[in-house]
Amino acid sequence: MSQNEPVVEREQWPELSYSAWRDTCATLHLWTQIVGKIRLALTPWVNHSWHSTLYVTVRGLGTSPIPYGDRSFSIDFDFIDHHLVISDSRGALRRIALRPRSVADFYAVVMAALQGIGIRVAIHKTPNEIPNAIPFDQDQKHRAYDADYAHRFWQVLLLSDRVMAQFRTGFLGKVSPVHFFWGSFDLAVTRFSGRRAPLHPGGVANLPDAVVREAYSHEVSSAGFWPGNDSAPEAAYYSYAYPEPAGYRTARIEPAAAAYNAALGEFILPYDAVRTAGDPRATLLAFLQTTYAAAADAGQWDRESLECTLGQPGVPRSV
Repeated sequence: MSQNEPVVEREQWPELSYSAWRDTCATLHLWTQIVGKIRLALTPWVNHSWHSTLYVTVRGLGTSPIPYGDRSFSIDFDFIDHHLVISDSRGALRRIALRPRSVADFYAVVMAALQGIGIRVAIHKTPNEIPNAIPFDQDQKHRAYDADYAHRFWQVLLLSDRVMAQFRTGFLGKVSPVHFFWGSFDLAVTRFSGRRAPLHPGGVANLPDAVVREAYSHEVSSAGFWPGNDSAPEAAYYSYAYPEPAGYRTARIEPAAAAYNAALGEFILPYDAVRTAGDPRATLLAFLQTTYAAAADAGQWDRESLECTLGQPGVPRSV
């Protein structure tokens, strides 16, 4: 074995029953919204709100550098040691314990920590994409934090990120980073046909129509992972097309456990079908590839010009 060849161990895709961590999931969703809104408030707008997202890291979820005057700072959830880590380019460092605490307390402590290193930022305190949302500074209801399930959630994100990042390499057209949307609380990757889309109708809970319409200004095939909520209490992978072309929902998709959900307008693959598969990565990759192909074929995308073979480490793409 060469020095650069990694030791291969069988990946363990953890169990993530929504009912087992429902309260922690709801609280963590709101905590990530606070951190995401801080990035949103200070970062120049990028198309499709890509400037506001979080990213999977080797320890959790992070903002990447956020500009602030003549310095930059970042905020990272560490789901190994269970801290929120705030650091800046001048060497300042603050750690906030991730433990059971109310959203209002979390909000106050984070804002105080930022002010303690000279960063002052105001955010819109109403959570996005959540019906009947409670403002952050008033929310004493959500206060759960199960460290084991927070760690499991991050493990699922990390494993999913690797497959989605590989899938991303097979596209020459415009494609998003693999990123975490704190509003909808999902990990996503999106491919674009290059054509404009019809105006989105909007109507997303606590999200301005202008933001939704800018996000869906162009035709997309988008896929990702979502841990579930009370309306759909099952962790799952999803894939959808906007606008949905005729014939899309009846396309043949792999694996067999995947199915079109008419209520959601998406193909859904239960997380457990991936977790328990003989080869979870191959199973997820097949879902990503076949749902994209369904959208591209039904939507008459220029697949020959937009696609390429999946990337390999150290191998330049042949042109």
